[in-house]
Amino acid sequence: MATSHVNDAEFDAEVRNAETPVLVDFWAEWCGPCKQIGPSLEELSEEYAGKIKIVKVNVDENPDTAAGLGVRGIPALFMFKGGEVVSNRMGAAPKAALKSWIDESI
Repeated sequence: MATSHVNDAEFDAEVRNAETPVLVDFWAEWCGPCKQIGPSLEELSEEYAGKIKIVKVNVDENPDTAAGLGVRGIPALFMFKGGEVVSNRMGAAPKAALKSWIDESI
């Protein structure tokens, strides 16, 4: 299962009401570090299939959700469990660091 894209209108249904934990990647097309972690997130999406869901929110196209969560820089990763933010991190990181953060968060 690859990462999917979620917009402001779908956010509550896809993220806050999800039965499994959801990692949300706030990104933009022009963001170099966002593009760097994209492939790692795709791989992690496969590795954690059934355990967590990974979704991407384009901040240029969906500013309301990002603003509501106080996103000031991207990439910004937020882990939701039970509809609430349980952890977040800013900036690019190697796949191993992302995996470690996911394991700690879920």
